[in-house]
Amino acid sequence: MRERGYIWLGVVLVSGALLAGCGADGASDNSTSGAADKAAAPAVGEAREDAGAGAATQGKDTAAEAPDLRVDQRSIVYTGSLTVQVKDVNAAAAQATGIAGGSGGFIGGDDRQSGGDGTGTATLKLRIPADKFAAALEQIAKLGTEKNRAINTEDVTEQVVDLDARIAVQQARVDSGRKLLGEAKSLNDLVMLEKEVATRESDLASLQAKKRRLADLTSLSTVTVVLLGPDAPAPAGTSDPDGFLGGLSSGWHALVDSLAILLTVLGALLPWIIALGLPLWAVLQVRRRYFRTRRTPQLPTQPTETPATP
Repeated sequence: MRERGYIWLGVVLVSGALLAGCGADGASDNSTSGAADKAAAPAVGEAREDAGAGAATQGKDTAAEAPDLRVDQRSIVYTGSLTVQVKDVNAAAAQATGIAGGSGGFIGGDDRQSGGDGTGTATLKLRIPADKFAAALEQIAKLGTEKNRAINTEDVTEQVVDLDARIAVQQARVDSGRKLLGEAKSLNDLVMLEKEVATRESDLASLQAKKRRLADLTSLSTVTVVLLGPDAPAPAGTSDPDGFLGGLSSGWHALVDSLAILLTVLGALLPWIIALGLPLWAVLQVRRRYFRTRRTPQLPTQPTETPATP
């Protein structure tokens, strides 16, 4: 019985020693990991901030792929071109400029080619508010006879939403960099943080410039107005109709152009024909007479017989 008691006592002592050793190791590991966590806390916090920014960007990009907006809330860029034949190009150009100004827009370009015989033209680049684009276009078309019209639209809603999200994230990164810059304690950290903040600010400025460009295109539509004089040629964009009438018109124009070219060549050659042809014709006439004279045979002369007297 005593031997069994000693055995159980030894087992209890060994177990207690093992448990004490494990507890000491666990406490040592916990203290070491706690110190490491405290040392890495700033880096982990910054990494989580960047990860959160990336997640926010990804979420915004996903939302930008298919924004659920009404038609009147979407960002649409309107561009157009209008060709009008008018009686007085300068007067019509002044009226078109007035229509743009009255609508709250302005003129972005003015290219005029004067022609005293009614062939003058004017090309105006007008910037008109998007909500008054259609009405202003109709007013300009009534200045004369409309020859051609083209209107194009581009939906940039996804680009606008994406830019808004990227600007928000980039602004947060800039603010975070500036905060870290104010807490820098060494010269190396100060130099590195200044470089990083400058890079983030440059990226933010680029995104903001793109946003301003899109805002300008969506708020002010662009229309190119071409004004033609009464006798000005048709614009290059207009074409003859298809089918029989189109072929007849093309053939007639080709015939007229060919006759015009033929008359032009004849008019250019006529002075040379007169200057060189008349002397050549005179030389040929003299030469022909000369050879005709030489080839004419000389008839022999017979003596006249006197009658005998009886």
